[in-house]
Amino acid sequence: MLSVIICSANAKDLSLVKKNIERTIGVPHEILGFDNSAAQKGICEIYNEGTRQAKFDMLCFMHEDIEMLTDNWGKKVLDIFANNEKLGLLGIAGGGYKSLAPASWYNYHLQENGGFYCNLVQGYKHTGKPDMKDCRNPGDELLSRVACVDGCWFCTSRKVALKYPFDQKLLRKFHGYDLDFGISISGEFEAAVTFEILLKHFSEGNFNKVWMDEILKVHQKWAAVLPINVAKIPESHLKRIERHALEVFLQQSLNDDYYSKWELLKLIWSTRHSRIASLSFPYKLMVRLLKMKKGDPIT
Repeated sequence: MLSVIICSANAKDLSLVKKNIERTIGVPHEILGFDNSAAQKGICEIYNEGTRQAKFDMLCFMHEDIEMLTDNWGKKVLDIFANNEKLGLLGIAGGGYKSLAPASWYNYHLQENGGFYCNLVQGYKHTGKPDMKDCRNPGDELLSRVACVDGCWFCTSRKVALKYPFDQKLLRKFHGYDLDFGISISGEFEAAVTFEILLKHFSEGNFNKVWMDEILKVHQKWAAVLPINVAKIPESHLKRIERHALEVFLQQSLNDDYYSKWELLKLIWSTRHSRIASLSFPYKLMVRLLKMKKGDPIT
């Protein structure tokens, strides 16, 4: 039995996805659709409210611009959790390495090292590109353990979501909640991507400064925990990998005119809490930042 929780901004989209869920889920369920069209609440607040109201033990948080393509997907979710007692978070896309450098659930500078797992049909509402089936399963597995998952669709138990609530005080908008939740449970539970469930996500997302502001909050909050290295990259490589990724982020932020050097210095200082940061780690990054100029090439 599943409680499906949706933060809705569009009544038409919500109606369509409700009909799709009813047709495909295959198990007793409830759909908790919260009208947030005026954006009066952040998604963390909505998701916490949905968790409290849910009457079933298993929760599915999903966007409304989704079409479930797998029949009886609810039964598959329940079976996966029943067969994996350490599992606390299940998604359809995720990364095997969650970087210390600010990024989404993957860092494109680290894809070769960190692993990229996904099973979905990606739509492109913003750019108009044709839909693309995106299946990346490097281990040829039905279930791949990851460090974090994408927030368009994920499942967890009500017990876990009550123990590790979404941080509605820190994240008051609509981004970063998936990373924050995944990191918060990582000390006790595992996260994974399933290749038994396929969906279509109609939007590719909008990675603007509002998105980045929320991502920075998450990274500063969890600097002492990051990086999360499920991909088992040799620990001896992580300092070099992260320094380069942070240098790229700093230069890109200056080029995009997102943050001042003072704001970026505060971010660098927070990295000193990471296990990979030697005493010189933040200071070398600070010196590198002070030498950067807007418009310099990213190397």
